[in-house]
Parts: sequence; C-alpha cells; structure tokens
Amino acid sequence: MVNQNDIILKTMTQLITFILLGFSIYLFFAGHNAPGGGFIGGLMTAAAIILMYMTYGYEKITKILPINFTTLFIVGVGIAALFGVGSFIFGEPFLSQNAAYFQLPILGKTHLSTALIFDFGIYLAVIGVSMTIILTIATDSKEEEVE
Repeated sequence: MVNQNDIILKTMTQLITFILLGFSIYLFFAGHNAPGGGFIGGLMTAAAIILMYMTYGYEKITKILPINFTTLFIVGVGIAALFGVGSFIFGEPFLSQNAAYFQLPILGKTHLSTALIFDFGIYLAVIGVSMTIILTIATDSKEEEVE
C-alpha cells in the first residue's frame, strides 16, 4: 500500500511516465529506419503503465485506464497478421512491405510504409502480453495474501 502523502514518488512518477511514453513513441516511429520499432516501443509503454500501477495502486489506475490487456494483445496480433498476409493480395511474399511519400495536411511530405502498420500491431501485442503477465502475477499474489 502506497502512503497517501508520498508526494515525491507521485511527482516523479508523472515526470518519468511522460518521459517513458515520449521515448516509446520515438522508438516506435524510428523502428523502420533505425533500431527500435513496435517491440521495444511496446515494452517502454508497458514500463510506464506498470510504474503508474506501482505508484497509484491497481484499483485507481484500472478506473482511469479501463483496458482489457488480453483483448489488446489479440487485436495487436490480428493487425500484425492481417498486414503480413495482406501482401498476398498484391502477389507479393508474406510480410513484403510497400512505401510511398504522401502529402499530409500538418506534416507535409511524409514517408509512410506498411511496415509501420505491422509495427503498430506488434506494439499493441507487446503492451497487451506484458501487462497481462505482470498484472496476473500481481493480482494472484494479492489474492494469496488475503486467503
């Protein structure tokens, strides 16, 4: 149980969570041109969420972030598989990627590829499976203490 007056922990958690989420987004978008991508970006996001759970408690974060992480894992694997198999429609081998430059309203000329969508599926899957494992272990140990 976290002490209600632990202002240093709560303040630092807000700052560190913001940094972790920002860095995870950077890693996610850097992944198709440099080291990074959906896997490590998903792990960084999961680390930020776990830090919030540790600081504020399971009940409070579950109310703020009502996400079923098992469903998130299934959706992520579905997106990754769909875009892996989607290349068959164009007569390309499994997981082939296509890329092009697009003129976007705010960003201007932007390079987008289908690998980014595949990485997004991996990102969601990694968050889902990491959080499911950690929260299952955490809630199981809590139930054993009560019995």
